[in-house]
Amino acid sequence: MAILKILQYPDSRLFVKAKFVDNVKDPGVKLLIDDMLETLASLKNCAGLAATQLDVKTAWNVTVIAPTPEIQKTLCLINLEILHTEGESSEMEGCMSVYPDKVWARVKRASNVTFKALDREGNKIEMSTGGFLAKCIQHEEDHLNGLVYVNRLSSFKKNILERKISKIKK
Repeated sequence: MAILKILQYPDSRLFVKAKFVDNVKDPGVKLLIDDMLETLASLKNCAGLAATQLDVKTAWNVTVIAPTPEIQKTLCLINLEILHTEGESSEMEGCMSVYPDKVWARVKRASNVTFKALDREGNKIEMSTGGFLAKCIQHEEDHLNGLVYVNRLSSFKKNILERKISKIKK
């Protein structure tokens, strides 16, 4: 197992859609999951990671989410798909790929989601949730679809955030 490098905005690989997993038993997928879990465990204040955020050969449609108030165990979700959203919330959000200790922004998301996925053994999961886990699911699904939360900001707020990032990089 290995701790994987996290890609930093605006790396073009962050905007690539994840590859659908046809075979959860594929050794490459299993290794990726193990490496993602090890990487997640090594990070402070990290709620989740998507394969598309990581410096990997194949960015499979895999995400891992740390325990939250709504769940007591780490989730591994393969081929994540949000089926239904409800309500709206606007909360501060950060990202391991967008200078997490320095850059945050208020992002509008659904307050409740219903999603489906496979777990690491290939068992089907379908779940409805709200709160912090709903925000995490939406954030990670965005990554898997080639988006970062910056894409959800108004042009004005995105420009402010990008100027802040430019100063950080100098």
